[in-house]
Amino acid sequence: MTTARNKRSLTIARHRTSVSLEEPFWTALAEIAKAKGKSVAALVGEIDKSRVDNADDAVSLSAAIRLYVLAQTQGTGGAS
Repeated sequence: MTTARNKRSLTIARHRTSVSLEEPFWTALAEIAKAKGKSVAALVGEIDKSRVDNADDAVSLSAAIRLYVLAQTQGTGGAS
């Protein structure tokens, strides 16, 4: 079963970008952001900064977000 990706535009680090994720990832990301008292855009900005700071920018932002959500839902942490 394939889930359609939803593309959303966000402003991170003072520039607009678009991110494509499957709806379950958007839902989980929004829940994580809410639990942390942050906006989705702020949380994505932190994920992006962590990805770049760790010289892991070969990983796309979408992939980094999926890995972050997976780590958070499995209780193994992640950026912030």
